Amino acid sequence: MKRTASRTGILAALVGLVVTGLTAVAGPAQAGPVHHQAAADAQAVAAYWTPERMRSAVPIERLVQAPPLSLKDVAKGESTIIQSIPNGGGAWTGAGKVVQTAGRVFFTMGGRNASCSGDAVTSANGSVVITAGHCVKYQGAWHTNWTFAPGYNNGNTPYGTWAAKSTLTTPQWEASEDMNYDVGAAVVNPLNGQRLTDVVGAQGIAFNQARNQSMYTFGYPAAAPYDGTKLIYCSGSTFTDFLLTKDHGMNCNMTGGSSGGPWFLNFSEATGAGVQASVNSFGYTFLPGYMFGPYFGTDAQNLYNKAQAA
Repeated sequence: MKRTASRTGILAALVGLVVTGLTAVAGPAQAGPVHHQAAADAQAVAAYWTPERMRSAVPIERLVQAPPLSLKDVAKGESTIIQSIPNGGGAWTGAGKVVQTAGRVFFTMGGRNASCSGDAVTSANGSVVITAGHCVKYQGAWHTNWTFAPGYNNGNTPYGTWAAKSTLTTPQWEASEDMNYDVGAAVVNPLNGQRLTDVVGAQGIAFNQARNQSMYTFGYPAAAPYDGTKLIYCSGSTFTDFLLTKDHGMNCNMTGGSSGGPWFLNFSEATGAGVQASVNSFGYTFLPGYMFGPYFGTDAQNLYNKAQAA
């Protein structure tokens, strides 16, 4: 989507949220992660998301507009890696942890059913899904009917659908939808008496890591040439965005619907396990074939800590 008329509009015309973008909503700065208590009943959310509704959910990028941009670095703290407890798995192409922890996210936004991607990470409460900020809240409104389908495959949900009891985002995303902080989280309800990561396992998560490392990224792109039916991945060396953000960048052609999917350091194709250090966030319309994801600094770590304590 292109806009011209003002400096903000000209900048916005350059950027897409894989590939369409977001617009800022003015709001007060927050001291910590922003939390939303989901009002929907878990059973009602599960009943709402029929296979037909999942197949027809549109990539969120079709429903949003272009973002404000700020060329500034993300606050950093002490280097921290929180490892997941290893579990077994075959080759990633056959199975492996990633096809259990990564999944498709579904929600209602402005009366439209939409989709993103997400990943189950290790946490004290066993119930945390990490995704993009715009996959939980956009332009002042929290998404409703939010649910996570780990291992989603062409309408099949082999591990069930997990309704969020609360969703969270960074204070910078809440205040001004700053693309450097496009990180979100959900705390999901138990399902059949079990916690999410007790069922699907969990990936590790890392903060304040060195930049420009090799990484893998996963998601469920649903815009052409993809259709959201299966898990897609990219891999390779990364770089730091030198244009309008300080995000990680990677050569990757995933499209809308992949937003919120995990970026992994130290990923093993043999086991499907890695350490999550970013999420799919946006792409520049004038630079096709590249994906960008926010640096997980101190604010992303504060968000994670609040989510795992919820």
